[in-house]
Amino acid sequence: MSKEHDHEDDVVSETDNFVIWRSQEEDDVAYHIELGGVSLHLTSEEWEELLVLFKSVAV
Repeated sequence: MSKEHDHEDDVVSETDNFVIWRSQEEDDVAYHIELGGVSLHLTSEEWEELLVLFKSVAV
């Protein structure tokens, strides 16, 4: 993927196919997850909940 966007300095993590970046909103931080043709936009509270969900997945 490695696409260029205006928020390059706020990239949290990036692979060849995916990118997670954050932006400052009026009263919160928003997290943006780009998965190919799908984009998720999460509040900081939703982001924390998603991290808990991922950590609970048994591999």
